[in-house]
Amino acid sequence: MENPLQSVEHRDVRVRDARTAFFEQGAPADALVPMVGTVANSWSRCIKVGLEASAHTAEVDPVSDSQLRETRDRNAFLLSHARGVLSHLYEQIRSTGSIVVLSDGNGLVLEGMGDADFVSRANQVALKAGAQWGEGLRGTNAIGTAIAEQRPVEVVGAEHFFDCNAFLTCSASPIFDAGGQLMGVLDISGDSRSHERHTLGLVRMSAQLLEKRLFEAEFGREILVFFHPRMEYVGSLQEGVLAFNQGGELLGANRCALELLKLTRTMLRQLDFSLLFEQNFGVFVDRSMRDPHALSSLPRRHGERVYARMNMPAALLPSSRSTPAATPAPSKIASAPTPASARKAACGDGRVNFDCLDTGDARMGAAIQRATRMVGKDIPLLILGESGVGKEMFAKAFHDVGPRRTAPFVALNCAAIPENLIESELFGYLGGAFTGARKEGYTGKIQQACGGTLFLDEIGDMPLNLQARLLRVLQDRVVTPLGGAKPVPVDVSLVCATHRNLVDAVKTGAFRQDLYYRVNGLTVTLPSLRERSDIRAIVANIIAIETDGMRDITVAEEVLVFFERYGWPGNIRQMHNALRVAVALLDDDEDLIDSTHLPEELFAMESDSDEPVERAEPRPRRIDVALPQGTESLETIEKRAIEQVLEEEGGNVSAAARRLGISRNTLYRKLGRM
Repeated sequence: MENPLQSVEHRDVRVRDARTAFFEQGAPADALVPMVGTVANSWSRCIKVGLEASAHTAEVDPVSDSQLRETRDRNAFLLSHARGVLSHLYEQIRSTGSIVVLSDGNGLVLEGMGDADFVSRANQVALKAGAQWGEGLRGTNAIGTAIAEQRPVEVVGAEHFFDCNAFLTCSASPIFDAGGQLMGVLDISGDSRSHERHTLGLVRMSAQLLEKRLFEAEFGREILVFFHPRMEYVGSLQEGVLAFNQGGELLGANRCALELLKLTRTMLRQLDFSLLFEQNFGVFVDRSMRDPHALSSLPRRHGERVYARMNMPAALLPSSRSTPAATPAPSKIASAPTPASARKAACGDGRVNFDCLDTGDARMGAAIQRATRMVGKDIPLLILGESGVGKEMFAKAFHDVGPRRTAPFVALNCAAIPENLIESELFGYLGGAFTGARKEGYTGKIQQACGGTLFLDEIGDMPLNLQARLLRVLQDRVVTPLGGAKPVPVDVSLVCATHRNLVDAVKTGAFRQDLYYRVNGLTVTLPSLRERSDIRAIVANIIAIETDGMRDITVAEEVLVFFERYGWPGNIRQMHNALRVAVALLDDDEDLIDSTHLPEELFAMESDSDEPVERAEPRPRRIDVALPQGTESLETIEKRAIEQVLEEEGGNVSAAARRLGISRNTLYRKLGRM
């Protein structure tokens, strides 16, 4: 094997010999043994389009300022997620005489940042914003050739087609969207004399990170599943990411997921969770919602297991919804047994007050009474309780019944935002405070809440260094944005919440004792759903929210009894999700929720739960299909099962779909092929 040091030392000589053979002696590209095939093939393409190696590419003018603005606007989604990656990448190569460049899918440079001593040289060959670096214009170069080859490319020194670019070393990687379409190119360029072998790997990793962010942003309103066969790789750039809708249908997969599952993009729309994994989708969702940070072991259909975690968008969490997801046709005005104090309409002006939450449970009523005495007083409120019990709803009610009700209610989940972003989110920053900062700056959550209420959810997860800054804000009543020197006075009512035991966190050093005493003015603990005595009122409340009071829907007694006995590990969030599914499964002519409308995984959860709950039995009926006597195809067996269930359900497609464990749309598709 060739010594790497010797290879670097003689690389330029070998390339010069290859240029002589190709450009002067007419040797074909496949005969250039010393050359990388990518570069040799690129030279051939350049010759075919009529480029001359000795030409000066400076004659290719950059686009106008207005054209650049239009291009940036078209690529706003890419730019908004790329700037942080660009800044981070530049920090890795700072003071190496290099420049980091982002181009669009056609090779037009959108952004660039680099060392001043190299930028001036780069500008001489128009390696700046607005310049066009497509291979057909600039010859062989990392950006243009990466676009042509659709893969990462390194072009060093004389490997560039044009002689005037021979002082450059460039490493570039294409960036693809969730659908596999080319969005842009990430590139590092520098002086060829300072070429580093690891640069291409650094660019590839950064492009992979950017693709992951773009994927998560594109499917930000869907359920994301992060997985890998090796536990330690979940959370890394090597993890697969899948996007599902609420019904478990597969909407998208990143490149790692496609490779791990051996799928093609054309297969995605034909798959759902149940075709990929052995576990029921609803069971997986419910388990993940109990502890969002825990990893689940998922058996694949072909025997291999993967480790996975789920991310549920806030819009799909029952406790975070303030308006119904859908507005059904106004068939009839509700006359269901919904207590007036539990109805959303009783809250007035769309606001949530304590009357809306006080539906008869003694422990919840006691918490409301204690909090009510603090309304209008400068005393912080600390809300404790398990995940899903409605801590943010309680905080909103506390805000909306007080004198600050007309001022902002600003919430920040300390566990949901990356540690490196919490500081700027909370305290804000001035324009130009750091690389990648908005030009106009950003007003932090504390200033946004001035005059109103600041709600810090999961404060027990706040990093220690930020706990010290927050304590100073609470003591001095001023906040200093990042990059600023002048303190800004603030006036906020503070409400915090956590599912953690802060006393234990103080003992272990994970939470500052002085901050604990500052936020712990009055503590209220919200009961878990399994401890509450007002289950029926909560059910009526949720149904009123889901239907916006436009349908007269009742719940079967057997279901209500089951709800009162069930352990509800996911609390109100889990109940809301179950009832949302039940309401969605109702046909327009149905007004009774019975056991067949409930998610089947709810009963599976009951058997898996550690809670000592008395079992109830509202289960969907089983399907008994006679086994074939001879050799029948799977399609024939499926057809007979569908016909049998439809007959037993009197032709009711919705009921048949529920018993078959598929959606109505899926059943309609299968019926259309029969």
